[in-house]
Amino acid sequence: MKLSKFKFELPEDLLAEYPAENRDESRLMVLDRKKHTIEHHNFKEIINYFDEGDLMILNNTKVFPARMYGEKEKTGARIEVFLLRELNAESRLWDVLVDPARKIRIGNKLFFGDDESLVAEVIDNTTSRGRTLRFLYDGSYEEFRQKLEELGETPLPKYIKRAVEKDDEERYQTIYAKHEGAIAAPTAGLHFSKHLMKRLEIKGIDFAEITLHVGLGTFNPVEVEDLSKHKMDSERLIITQDAVDIVNGAIDQKRRICAVGTTVMRGIESAVSSNSHLNSHNGWTNKFIFPPYDFSIANCMVTNFHTPKSTLMMMAAAFAGYDFLMEAYEEAVKEKYKFYSYGDAMLII
Repeated sequence: MKLSKFKFELPEDLLAEYPAENRDESRLMVLDRKKHTIEHHNFKEIINYFDEGDLMILNNTKVFPARMYGEKEKTGARIEVFLLRELNAESRLWDVLVDPARKIRIGNKLFFGDDESLVAEVIDNTTSRGRTLRFLYDGSYEEFRQKLEELGETPLPKYIKRAVEKDDEERYQTIYAKHEGAIAAPTAGLHFSKHLMKRLEIKGIDFAEITLHVGLGTFNPVEVEDLSKHKMDSERLIITQDAVDIVNGAIDQKRRICAVGTTVMRGIESAVSSNSHLNSHNGWTNKFIFPPYDFSIANCMVTNFHTPKSTLMMMAAAFAGYDFLMEAYEEAVKEKYKFYSYGDAMLII
């Protein structure tokens, strides 16, 4: 599979700047792989495709306010710092991206907040992910984390050109987010409202939760034409024994098992046992799924519409079938579906 096969013309006005007014009222395109049909619905109608005992697997990661703005010592230049991952809690070491990167060298200090009460020193700039900063702060670890929360803002994707608004704090988070650690929302889950979840529960749909902290691996661009040469950045993955028991029970009963989002699909495919069941996991995954690929656990998937040449689009193509997905994307552009993080959804059955 070649990178160039995932190129398509995406009009700028189809990139969603804002979420739908209500979570469950975005549009839903349904792809039926057996019948080779494409249907258009409202997201809340997803309930019609599931029966009692069917299972939805959710990613309960929580987005933290990862984007901060600091000033460089002496020059006062404004520097954006994007927190990627805590390396060492005791030393307050973090992997970060800085922008503009060319202005930052080892030894530079950055000051944050109007009172400049938080300072960071650049101690390494050779990591594949950008820079390593050591934060200098007098208070306890809890106070330090509180300071990061105060100074950080919701890390909306770069394609959204507007300023972050108050609503984004809530809307760029799933309603079932529990464990903080993601730098981006698992966006397929953003369409589920409390009301829809309640209706699904009443209908007898089961839920299992895993945690995959969405990081750069999900978004780093593919820069090689031969997809087998692309290396994914690792992301933290936790699958508990509780989740394993629920999922394996559904497999044994031959129920519909729906991965809500590409991160869920990556997570469960990273922990498959030799007999095509799910294993528990507490570690990292750098799994990259592209066509052709045999999926072991889920037989159904909810996902958003992704940007050209993204790893997310490649996974959707592996699940739907490349030709069918390209046909669906063509239809989505024609029907003016919204793409990307705040965009519309697709159900592949």
